[in-house]
Amino acid sequence: MSALLAVSRLIDWLSRIVGKFSEYMVLFCCLISAGNAIVRYTFNYSSNGWLEIQWYLFAFVVMLGASHALRNNEHVRVDLIYGAVSEKARIWIDIVGLIFLLLPACIYLAWLCWPFFALSYQQGEISGNAGGLIRWPVKLILVAGFALLSLQGVSELIKRVAALTGRISIDTTYEKPLQ
Repeated sequence: MSALLAVSRLIDWLSRIVGKFSEYMVLFCCLISAGNAIVRYTFNYSSNGWLEIQWYLFAFVVMLGASHALRNNEHVRVDLIYGAVSEKARIWIDIVGLIFLLLPACIYLAWLCWPFFALSYQQGEISGNAGGLIRWPVKLILVAGFALLSLQGVSELIKRVAALTGRISIDTTYEKPLQ
């Protein structure tokens, strides 16, 4: 179990680094959006490339930030019974959800996205818009995002099993959104 917990810490470190990168992508997306609006309304000039880079950055934020959200226990959940059961029951709910929902879905989606990316890369696909960008990087982010989320799911599974055996203590508290 010690070796698995070391693997979990390595995956958590990777998710933390990628998550921090994603946080800066939000800033870059806002700056590009503001700059594009200023240029468009001040100089009456626009470029599809600037619009597409915002789309790419948003994909980076969502796909690469998902594993960071899972690591921080900030992901979306459907709280039908989770908040009303014991900590041990919450750990079991997490384990079942990870094994039967998150991991199969993420692995399958990464597998489906790979040919989508590979074909785009092989063909050198470019946006059909004038001044558009190459498309394969954003398609690679789909594969990378699902793969990283799968890895973080494995890390969370390791931590949940270790918590059940008493090797570590984890926080399973979940606060319902205020809205």
